[in-house]
Amino acid sequence: MKILLINIALRPPPARKSLPVGLGYIASAMTRAGFSPDILDLDANPQSEEETEAFLKSNRYDVVAMGCIVTGYKYVKWLARIVKDAHPDTVIIAGNTVAQSIPRILLEKTSVDIGVMGEGDITMIELLRCLETGQDPRSVAGICYNKNGELCFTATRSVVANIDEIPPPDWSLFDIEVYINSQSEAMHEYVPSSMKDDLRVIPINTARGCPFHCTFCYHVFQGERYRNRSPESIVKEMKHLNETFGINMFTFFDELTFHSIPQAARFADVLMASGLKVYWTADCRSALFHKDEHVGVAKKLKEAGCLWLGFALESADPDILKWMDKKVGPEAFTRQVDILKLAGLQAFTSIVIGYPNETPATIRATIDCCIENGIYPSTGYLLPQPGSPMYKYALEHGFIKDEEEYLLAMGDRQDLRLNMTSMSDEEMEAVVVAELTRCSEELRLNLKAEKLIKTGHFRPSKGRRDKREDS
Repeated sequence: MKILLINIALRPPPARKSLPVGLGYIASAMTRAGFSPDILDLDANPQSEEETEAFLKSNRYDVVAMGCIVTGYKYVKWLARIVKDAHPDTVIIAGNTVAQSIPRILLEKTSVDIGVMGEGDITMIELLRCLETGQDPRSVAGICYNKNGELCFTATRSVVANIDEIPPPDWSLFDIEVYINSQSEAMHEYVPSSMKDDLRVIPINTARGCPFHCTFCYHVFQGERYRNRSPESIVKEMKHLNETFGINMFTFFDELTFHSIPQAARFADVLMASGLKVYWTADCRSALFHKDEHVGVAKKLKEAGCLWLGFALESADPDILKWMDKKVGPEAFTRQVDILKLAGLQAFTSIVIGYPNETPATIRATIDCCIENGIYPSTGYLLPQPGSPMYKYALEHGFIKDEEEYLLAMGDRQDLRLNMTSMSDEEMEAVVVAELTRCSEELRLNLKAEKLIKTGHFRPSKGRRDKREDS
């Protein structure tokens, strides 16, 4: 059976290339099961639309599979149409949140035949074997498909309880050097000078899911319990990547890496005991570090090679935080930044602009908090994700009138695509630019206008700013 896996490029060059961790797990599971998929990697090896269309038309596959987050719906629809028009008998499979969050739209509005719901490591193998032998797919848990015009959903697939049991991706299947070079270039200015000449960066997945329920968010493990790998499993993969590809810096690619102080401390202990000398970054729970004694744990993380931790402020306005269902506010955020500063660690954060009760004053308060803490934020506009409470709100209040039209227009959160505030688009964008400019100037970054609202250009904190510097 001829199989093609497509890695969709959500951002055109010269955007940073992001190693497809999810697809890497699926591709590796396929090869272990005896399948030999071809990989069309449109991120590592960009093509024009004409080149991609020509390849798909001239190469026939029994199965074409792709997966991406729901913001890439338009690319899934385009690719599926090309394949189906040229090869009507090819089975087209889609996974990740583009299938999980909008299964009906995906199957009714595109040429996709089967959607993989939730965790795909086992589901894809069972599905491929089913297709290979011509069996009815109803026996495969965790999928949806269109049968004679009727949408069918099979039994829910149980998640893998112990994700240590899932082997890590085999990156030799991909053009790994392209990704290492791109990731290393992006991180170059944030690492110690001693690392700059031989920096080699790669992401690692250490957990699946998130225990929190922010109203703007949707992920493929929504409703499932949060699962994290053991420190031993993570360090084993780090050592393998260090020895195989010379990786000396890791970015932990998770919704949430550290959820408790004991968990963070144990990871540092295991990593230091291994003797592996590398640098790394991670995301942690907001307000994870909030006691004086937590400084010692933060220092242990730094000793183990941590450069910085990311945790979301999102907004400094109490009412907006309630809309978001965030359980902590700016005071806890500031406390965590201060503790990390005492340990010699940097912090970075993100903010979301555009909840219905957003005003110029609330935007200014959020930027004030960032300036006070010495952090230039990764900034984006509210982009309601299908399946999230804010998406439901946007539908119920008429902000989204045509769901597919909205899905086709989705993309990076750095572009304003849906405005549910009382401000006009022009007013909100002008306020955001003015406030980010102020933040850039106050922190002495002097970013160019086109760099103000790009996630890839965040600036880690140097700790809280001492206003006495200006006196």
